[in-house]
Amino acid sequence: MKFQSTSTLSNGQARSALAVKATKKRFVVGFLLFLGIAVNYMDRSNLSLAAPLLGRDLNLSPVQLGLIFSAFGWSYAILQIPGGMLVDRVKPRLLYAILLCGWSVATCLQAIVNGFSTLFGLRVLLGTFEAPSYPTNNRVVTTWFPERERATAIAFYTSGQYVGIAFFMPLLVYIQATFGWRGMLFFTGAAGVVYSVVWFIFYRDPKESKADAAELDYIRQGGGLVDVGEQGGARKGGWADFKHVLKNRNMWGVFIGQFCLSSILWFFLTWFPTYLVKYRGMTTIKMGFMASVPFLAAYVGILCSGFLSDFLLRRGFSVGFARKVPVISGLVLATSIVGANYVQDQTAIILFMSLAFFGNGMASITWAFVSALAPKSLIGLTGGMFNFMGNLSAVAVPIVIGMLVKDGHFESALVFIGSLALIGALSYVFIVGKIERIVLPE
Repeated sequence: MKFQSTSTLSNGQARSALAVKATKKRFVVGFLLFLGIAVNYMDRSNLSLAAPLLGRDLNLSPVQLGLIFSAFGWSYAILQIPGGMLVDRVKPRLLYAILLCGWSVATCLQAIVNGFSTLFGLRVLLGTFEAPSYPTNNRVVTTWFPERERATAIAFYTSGQYVGIAFFMPLLVYIQATFGWRGMLFFTGAAGVVYSVVWFIFYRDPKESKADAAELDYIRQGGGLVDVGEQGGARKGGWADFKHVLKNRNMWGVFIGQFCLSSILWFFLTWFPTYLVKYRGMTTIKMGFMASVPFLAAYVGILCSGFLSDFLLRRGFSVGFARKVPVISGLVLATSIVGANYVQDQTAIILFMSLAFFGNGMASITWAFVSALAPKSLIGLTGGMFNFMGNLSAVAVPIVIGMLVKDGHFESALVFIGSLALIGALSYVFIVGKIERIVLPE
């Protein structure tokens, strides 16, 4: 019996033939990324769960609490570009393990703080170690997944930021009720230290893994950058390259959109539990369960988004159309957060929050734009620039909300978040055009 060579088949037929007989090691990598993101966001958001009790014990004002919430974002945003450049030079297996261990130790140390300054400093340290994490994720998914599977892969691993919080939130509230907020912070940090070892043991780059030649060819033919960094080594990523990427109109469109999208997320990661307890009258225990519902909604939203986007791509729609549809739809839906200002019933409040966060999840495949736009030799740097612009919201939003609610009313804060969601949708409609990979000058 003779088999037809994949070289005589069409590109689509060749990819299908390779996919059938290839190993599936990329799916294991996707699961490792998912677990890493779950740990990542558990350590980012645990302070928001502790905030009502921690703020009372440390005698923090709303403005001080806003500064504490934003402290992570200061170092996280500033170090995105240096972190992205680091990603282009250090292999993910070693780099991610060091980052995981570093930010997890910083989380453990938060359990022994006794004042504003120490806690602020440790949150800055947390942001320092987490800064290169998402550019690392983007490098991994760009090297391990073909274009036609990439939105689904990004949606799956990004969903860890929602599902981890959603499922762990009741557990963390229980730990906090039993061992106090200090015990809860220590527990989350220790879990990250353990996972840093797991990552180092199991992760490998494609050519160093147990993926067979068929899977590597399938990824390569589908646009996955299996060979990234091998053509003469990684590019230095100097000022000229930086300026060339910054001149790209599409990049500015996704920069603005990412700032707006991240602003919604940072409201939920910082002020949301305090909003429910202090401004809507929920008990801490009830908040722990009710606050998990919007995160579950966001989890469903991002999975739907990834599947929808890749489905549209497989049906022949352009990359730009397939990626924009769920992002724009999700950001428009996220404006519904303003509806919580017009209801008093706690179930209705959670309903509006869930609808808005579902929209946020729908829009959260934006890293697919970075994978499609980034120059082949500057995946880390471009991802760092993208994440820097987006996570300026981690600095601004907690402080702005703290200023808006200092008079005891939260309505204007929700209008602020809803307005940013609308601006983000308009950015993808009017600024982001045809999606093409940026080619650097020689």
